[in-house]
Amino acid sequence: MTSSQTSPVMSSTVGDDGRLRRPARRRTLRLGELRVSYVPDGAVQLVPRAWLPDTTDEVWAAHPEYLDETGNLVASLGGLLVEHGDRALLIDAGFGPQAVPAQPGNPHGAIHGGALLDNLAALGRSPRDVEAVAFTHLHLDHLGWAWHPAPGGGQPVLGHADYLVAEPEWSDRHLAEAHGTTPEMIAALAPRVRTVTDGEEIFPGVRVLLTPGHTAGHAAYVLTSGDRRLIAFGDLLHSPIQVAHPEWSAASDHDPAQAADHRRRLVAELAEPDTIGFGIHFADVPFGRVHHDGDRPSWQPLDA
Repeated sequence: MTSSQTSPVMSSTVGDDGRLRRPARRRTLRLGELRVSYVPDGAVQLVPRAWLPDTTDEVWAAHPEYLDETGNLVASLGGLLVEHGDRALLIDAGFGPQAVPAQPGNPHGAIHGGALLDNLAALGRSPRDVEAVAFTHLHLDHLGWAWHPAPGGGQPVLGHADYLVAEPEWSDRHLAEAHGTTPEMIAALAPRVRTVTDGEEIFPGVRVLLTPGHTAGHAAYVLTSGDRRLIAFGDLLHSPIQVAHPEWSAASDHDPAQAADHRRRLVAELAEPDTIGFGIHFADVPFGRVHHDGDRPSWQPLDA
């Protein structure tokens, strides 16, 4: 289906069409009065055993559908555009116009961004249309276009917007430095930051849901319109394989036990009727539902 189609249908079994092994394309669906679109920016390769340390070689041998030709997990980078009439909100801001090569010993490989503006334009929006950027957390692969100077300019292209950050995330912003977010990046964000609290409505139909664990103040966002809801869960989950194993924490989780607890709750919520999930790093299956088949739940992509 093309990105212009907005009536989601269930995809075939996850992994049998190659979507787990490629970065996300633009995908759009309608949620009542809201139009929501994945806006790709780039991708990063995640080293399976290093990124999910509780997994084993046997796990990945049994699930080759998750691995690309280099043997790595593909994680997309980008943002979620939420539109309500003429208004637009962006949840996360990609990696920005930069690339970083793989480094030995790092749990992730090469990472690159830069496509978000072109994909935003393809969706009929300019950066000036975005009234606010709501961050799930302050890791650099979610901040890119909010701090990085635009090509040929001195200011970030999203620098006119409000930057919404959960209050505990902003209070402990120094912790992000351990994951590559520099003091200069934080300083670039600071003049535009407005802190938000659990349950606060930040945009029509969009509320904050604090889900600490991956970072000290990680936030998900719950979108509700009509009789359906969508949970944009940020980095609570990095791969669809974690839906069946919420006990598997990522190498970058600040508090692995707390993160695992929130993942279990999230998976249960995503199994509720009329509930859709959005996984920003979920390769080319960013929209989906949780389906129980046998003993463990699984991610069922939507062909948005």
